Amino acid sequence: MFLGILGVGHLATTIVSGLLRSGFDAKNIILSPRGKVKELSDLYGIRIATDNASLVDMADVVLLAVRPMDAAKSTKGLPWRKEQIVISACAGVAIENIPVVPARVVRAMPLTAAAINASPTACFPPIPDAVAILKHLGPVIALASEADFEVATVNAAVYGWVQDLIRQTTEWCTEKGLSEPTARQLIANTFIAAGRLIDEKPDPVSQLLSELVTPGGITELGLNILSDGGQPAIWRDASEAVLSKLTEKPE
Repeated sequence: MFLGILGVGHLATTIVSGLLRSGFDAKNIILSPRGKVKELSDLYGIRIATDNASLVDMADVVLLAVRPMDAAKSTKGLPWRKEQIVISACAGVAIENIPVVPARVVRAMPLTAAAINASPTACFPPIPDAVAILKHLGPVIALASEADFEVATVNAAVYGWVQDLIRQTTEWCTEKGLSEPTARQLIANTFIAAGRLIDEKPDPVSQLLSELVTPGGITELGLNILSDGGQPAIWRDASEAVLSKLTEKPE
């Protein structure tokens, strides 16, 4: 199966790294001739198509990783085939707005953790050939509708917010005298531990949290201060704003 990558920016670069790290053959990847293609081609020996039309002509599956505003013009008029699959990583661009008929579109939202095969990737619809490729990047979360996919895509923004929380906490610990490498390792792994516990235990999240929060303890103290400061309302507002942006109709 040949995978063409149309739009070779930062996200596509992390995806290529993850694919190759997982054993995907570089000989089966074709890059469109813009962006970071020379860097990737020189590093991994990946082919570069002469233009987007030749890329589509050679590929069985095409990963569309251009800027959302460029999705339609980047795909319109190319020689799409009925048996082809287009995996669109263009946030907020509905399937109906990606002109690749008669090819089929799968929407997916890999995170940059794809580079280390740790991206939880939401996708819709879960067409098997697309899922097989996305599994190289980490666990695939199949969704039941495009509306569900839009809600799940908010997670791509949350991913960045969580990294910022790790940065802030690491900086605070460093200011208090902890070495930066130690603080970074501790805080990053604390977030990993919290996520794994919730992912691997079937209990309701509210129950897991209630078991953790001791009355009068340090976790309760911090949560109360955060609540008084506007959390979780501000977090919900930020999530609603992102969802609104993702679902706004193009002009």
